[in-house]
Amino acid sequence: METPLKIDFTKAHGCGNDFLIVEGRPEDHADPAALARAICDRHTGVGADGLYLLDGHSVHLYNSDGSPATLSGNGTRCVAAKLAAAGEGPGLGQVIRIETGAGPRELRLTSRQGNLFHFAMNLGRVPVSPGPAGSLDVAIGNPQCINLVESFDFDWKRRGAELERHPHYPDRTNVEFVRVVDRHRIEIRIWERGAGWTLSSGTGAAASAVAAVHAGQAEYPVTVVTEGGELSVESDAGEIVLNGPAEI
Repeated sequence: METPLKIDFTKAHGCGNDFLIVEGRPEDHADPAALARAICDRHTGVGADGLYLLDGHSVHLYNSDGSPATLSGNGTRCVAAKLAAAGEGPGLGQVIRIETGAGPRELRLTSRQGNLFHFAMNLGRVPVSPGPAGSLDVAIGNPQCINLVESFDFDWKRRGAELERHPHYPDRTNVEFVRVVDRHRIEIRIWERGAGWTLSSGTGAAASAVAAVHAGQAEYPVTVVTEGGELSVESDAGEIVLNGPAEI
């Protein structure tokens, strides 16, 4: 019988997009990808969409399938919430800087109620280009394939799985389906590379808002309604800012 693995972790979520945060570096574990698969399993592990290894203010992110990821908007807020709860983060209105696989990201703490935090996260300038089958490619620290749709009355999970592995994306892609409600409100459905269907995605929400504005169907600020909750996206001098919660 194998000796049980004991490991300290923090679990947090942003609009239902959940992550496990373990202090340490990849080299502290014999196989961090296997650790991610085991601990993120919702039947035999703790359960989560991804695993963070946190070394000070630097992070390494693994999807639930063990593949490495560069950036998560919801996940980075979760890490910031852990740091703030431990007294290592900012006070209200101040900024915390986290080193991600996509480079440094700055988050400003806008409110806190117990273990529920809200942050504004600067994602920088976000380019948009044509994608396959009428979609839009949005580069936001990770690849996003955005599809504007009239409704979600189709097998979008199957379509998301197909687009994730489309030849256009040699490293796979995240996929969002976007329904525009009005000029300042959109709804989205999400299929993430390495995790599949998720209730929310911070970078996916921001990319969806950027694509809707780029297509002339919306304007900032944009409220993005995910299956797990609402996020807000605005533009500040051409740079994209994502606003949302993180709860430990």
